[in-house]
Amino acid sequence: MMQSTSRTNDLRSLHVAIIMDGSGRWATGRGFLREEGHRAGTDAVRRTVEAADRLGLGTLTLFAFSGDNWHRPSREVANLMHIFEEYFRRDLPRWLATGTRVNVVGRRDRLGPQLLEAVEVAEAETSGGPGHHFRIALDYSGRDSILQAARQLRRKYIEPTREAFARLLGEITNSHGPSPDVDLLIRTGGEQRLSDFMLWEAAYAELVFTDQLWPDFDAADLEAALAEYRLRDRRFGRVATQVASG
Repeated sequence: MMQSTSRTNDLRSLHVAIIMDGSGRWATGRGFLREEGHRAGTDAVRRTVEAADRLGLGTLTLFAFSGDNWHRPSREVANLMHIFEEYFRRDLPRWLATGTRVNVVGRRDRLGPQLLEAVEVAEAETSGGPGHHFRIALDYSGRDSILQAARQLRRKYIEPTREAFARLLGEITNSHGPSPDVDLLIRTGGEQRLSDFMLWEAAYAELVFTDQLWPDFDAADLEAALAEYRLRDRRFGRVATQVASG
């Protein structure tokens, strides 16, 4: 299969996004409370972030909590928020040691004050990190972000270009810059849908779906997805001869 000449073996240019699915099913299948699945999922997050750093990925975005997840039982939501806060506080030394630059994308007005403080501290202290860019999508909705960006275009009388729209999406979702296109989107847990995640940014993303439940996801799974990505023929609307000629 012909591979695009625009692809590079340098993973620093890649944006990998992951829909972390299956933590609840992982727990209930073992007779545990769903909360235990979410806690086990944080171990998978650590493994994946460490693997991304080791492999030299440029950007890694993990979908942790969607705008629609607020409809879950209040106890589960409260436990998730506590787990998120705990994770940001505990893993900050790891990020500082590896030079990982961290930020949260999504709404912030519905996050509790303690979680918001933990997020802002992590972002501020890692802002100069020379390592990969690690993004966590919290209270994130792709459709809502697109809607808000469209409203901003109209309100600010901005010429509606793709570049301008990406900049506005970045501002709305706190992306610390234009919202970057996704090269590879992975979903765990066996489901095959985007679930309102990175809808604009994933327009030309290569999609990889795995049956692996999120708490069992590890570096080998990430490397397998990257290996499959390298086999994909990315033409971005062009024909193969155009891609081959650059």
